[in-house]
Amino acid sequence: MSTSPQAALRAALASEHGAVYLFAALRSRTAPGALADALRTAYDFHRATRDLLADRLAELGDPAPPGAAPAYTLPGGLDTAAGVTAAALVAEQTAAIGYGDLVARTTGSDRSRAIAWLADTAVRELSFGGRPTTLPGIDPK
Repeated sequence: MSTSPQAALRAALASEHGAVYLFAALRSRTAPGALADALRTAYDFHRATRDLLADRLAELGDPAPPGAAPAYTLPGGLDTAAGVTAAALVAEQTAAIGYGDLVARTTGSDRSRAIAWLADTAVRELSFGGRPTTLPGIDPK
C-alpha cells in the first residue's frame, strides 16, 4: 500500500463516499428528534468533507479520484434507534481512524484539516454514545 499523501487523501475520499451513503440511510430510518438531528449533522459534515477531499485531489491533478460505489452494504439491526445509534458510532469511529491516518501521512493545510476533522468526529461520537478517549481513532487495547 502506498503511503503517499495523495494515496491517503484518495483513501479518505473513498471512505467519505461510504459515510455519506450510510448517514443518508440512517436518517431515513429515524423519526424526528435528537437522534435524527445528530444524524443530519454527521451527514452534512461527511458530505462537506467528501467535497473538500474531491476538490483537493483535483487541485493535485488526480486524474481519477475515487467515486462513490453504486451501493454499499448496510449493517444489520437498523430497525431500532439503538441499532441506528450503534451504526452511527461505528461509522464515526471508523472515520476517526481514517482522519488519524491523514494526520500521520500529510503535511501543511491537509494535515491541519485532518486534525480538525479528527476533533469534530470525536465530538460527534459522543452524540452516538461514544466515550471520550485521549487519542481518538487509536484503539487503546
